[in-house]
Amino acid sequence: MVERPRRADARRNEESLLEAAAAAFVASGVEAPVRDIAARAGVGTGTIYRHFPTRADLIIAVYRHQVDACAAAGPALLAGGATPHTALARWIDLFVDFLVTKHGLAAVLQSDNAGFEALHAYFLDRLLPVCAELLDAATASGEIRSDVEAYALMRGVGNLCVGADSDPRYDARRLVGLLVAGLRQAD
Repeated sequence: MVERPRRADARRNEESLLEAAAAAFVASGVEAPVRDIAARAGVGTGTIYRHFPTRADLIIAVYRHQVDACAAAGPALLAGGATPHTALARWIDLFVDFLVTKHGLAAVLQSDNAGFEALHAYFLDRLLPVCAELLDAATASGEIRSDVEAYALMRGVGNLCVGADSDPRYDARRLVGLLVAGLRQAD
């Protein structure tokens, strides 16, 4: 059986549902009540369950949607006319947004749900090449040092974002900004 392409309005509806779920997850964590997500999306809870039969299905879909958006942003920022270092810094800001809004996701990812196991690989497969492309462009332009690897940078940013959930005085954005500034080529 050949799967028909989905209608544009169906894709838009699912996207708005994913955006609403993402906003609810930012506000309340991944355990946000489905009724809150439905209210944000302007739909009934049945619509959510029709698209995403389990909470795990919804969490996975939101996560993948956000990874895809972050991945698409890199090339767009490079093409946007900013310097490669500026494009990298803006992309890192988006990456930080992505990381610090994952309240409760780490615990869920440790569960035994097979769907969650593939998320980390998906994350790396989609985002590492984008980060590498941005780093390569900034290196080629002479703006940053040439000894920075995409994985190490993403891991460093991720580690700096860990404390953002537990300490209101901890400013992950400032620390990440210092890290990105430190990539600059010494004069």
